[in-house]
Amino acid sequence: MDNLILNSYSKISDLNVSRETCNELESLISMIQEKNKEINIISKKICEKDGIRERHIIDSAQIIDFVDLNSNTTSDLGTGGGMPGLIVAIAMKKIKNKMKVNLYEKSHHKCVFLKEVSKKLNLNTEVIHKDIFTIKNIETGTIMSRAFKPMPLVLNLINENFKSYKNIIFFMGSSGRKTLNDTLQEWDLDYEEKKSLTSKDSFILNIKRLKKKVSWRSFQ
Repeated sequence: MDNLILNSYSKISDLNVSRETCNELESLISMIQEKNKEINIISKKICEKDGIRERHIIDSAQIIDFVDLNSNTTSDLGTGGGMPGLIVAIAMKKIKNKMKVNLYEKSHHKCVFLKEVSKKLNLNTEVIHKDIFTIKNIETGTIMSRAFKPMPLVLNLINENFKSYKNIIFFMGSSGRKTLNDTLQEWDLDYEEKKSLTSKDSFILNIKRLKKKVSWRSFQ
């Protein structure tokens, strides 16, 4: 493998990426490129290997240190093409952690792709072909949300549909600061932030506890 490619993965030092893991991540990139010719796995604007590696693979991998490794499962909401869920599953395989990654996705074609990748790379995943908003009493460890739904909507979903969880990871983009400030008007959040490795205007949000604020309107 090209040393330049290996060096690009050095950004995610927490993952301590081996050559074998790099090969699996590069295989994933190739599978994304091939499938993207048939359906929109990712944006057509970022379909070169370097772009996928930086924008999707490395971006997804930077959350590994926030994932609760002692849980039986972790859940990726509306996983789409499998970011970050597939990358987390590859990381779990590397460290021989038996935690299963649940990939929630309502698109049939994307679910087929997720199953193909999981089988080829021998990943411990479960592809759940359902609209997560229709599932109740979900129990999991870490919850991941990347380019899924607006943050307040996801928090409502978790508050109402999840029976238990350890923490929630959000990928916050260039408008993330405003989104967070607006969300804090309605929610009490115990959280920490980490600056994104792939964008100077983005950050990772790790929520450990949430509670919806009581609105005075509800008493009127």
